[in-house]
Parts: sequence; structure tokens; C-alpha cells
Amino acid sequence: MATAERQEVKAVAKWVRTSPRKARLVVDHIRGRSVPEARTVLAFTPRAAAREIEKVLRSAVANAEANHDLVGDDLVVSAAYVDEGPVLKRWRARARGRAARIHKPTCHITVKLTPVERAPKPAPKPKAEEAGPEAEAAPKKAAPKRKPAAKKKTEEAES
Repeated sequence: MATAERQEVKAVAKWVRTSPRKARLVVDHIRGRSVPEARTVLAFTPRAAAREIEKVLRSAVANAEANHDLVGDDLVVSAAYVDEGPVLKRWRARARGRAARIHKPTCHITVKLTPVERAPKPAPKPKAEEAGPEAEAAPKKAAPKRKPAAKKKTEEAES
């Protein structure tokens, strides 16, 4: 049996000016989610990296729709990861002629999307009359017995 290769669409944003560690915290929230759900999560995430990741997600959906004739809402974020980019190194003047290092990290954000695999509908269960003698042989569970509820006295009976 030949297995059909899963179609995968990706988008990459390079040299994004945010720390990879901060971006990974946001990317962890959308991995494995559907595209509409991931968009909602990113819209309500207060971190600045969420805006950049949302742009990459939009780009990946646009790639899927334009290049592969897929429906954007039927896609799932199969992989999302953040790699380190080059670090911009700057200097800041300090007291007594010294200098302090300033590191400005960058990162590369990658989002991969795949179509949702629709599970086939389960076959309907056979009815008792069609199932044959096996279905009749199975004992049926009796419903648990309940105690009768105590009768409440009405106001008229009390007066």
C-alpha cells in the first residue's frame, strides 16, 4: 500500500529583531493547533513576538492558498520553531572611559502547515436483529434501583 506524501507549506521570517528565547515562548502556544485557533491565540498574546509570528503564519497561509490550492482554515500548524540569528554587538560609553557591551539578538522564525487529515466516519453499529445470536447472548445491564423519594408535606396538610 503506497502512502501519499503529506503536503507541507512553510514560511520563514529571517533576522527578526527579538530574542529567540522570547519568541520560542510564543511559538510553543500555536504548535499543533489549527490555523484559526492559532490566529486567535496570537491575537490575545500580549508579547511583542506574537505580532511577528502572526505575520509568518499569515504568510504561510497565503503560500498554501496561492501556490498549493489549499483552504487556509483547513490547515494545521505541524511545526513551528525559532532558530538563533546573528547577534548585533554594540557598545555604550560608561564612566571612566570604559565601554559596556550591548547584545541585540535576532532570530529566524519558521512555521510549517499541513492539511488536516479528515478521519473517515465510523461505520454504523449493527442493530440487534441484524447482528444475529451473538448480540442476544450478551447480558443487558439493569438500571440501578433508586429509593422512592420521601413525600413532601404541603402547607395545606399542616394547617
